[in-house]
Amino acid sequence: MKQSVDFGHDDHPEDDPERPRAWWIVAVTDDCDGCQDLRVELTVELGGELGERATAHFNPETARRVRAAITSALREIGADTE
Repeated sequence: MKQSVDFGHDDHPEDDPERPRAWWIVAVTDDCDGCQDLRVELTVELGGELGERATAHFNPETARRVRAAITSALREIGADTE
């Protein structure tokens, strides 16, 4: 089972020759053979369809830690965290 939650791309300019735009996908999955339970899956792909891809499988504790890190970063730049 794999259920997509959300997807999008970063906010870096498309025309930057040094840094390609990155796409992200968040899903819930149980198809990680070594994980043995449900995971939050985060996939980041550089440059679109043919780009380099990395996928992370987070258990609930690690997913909360990533969420807390993003919340802290938002606070650091003065952005609303609600």
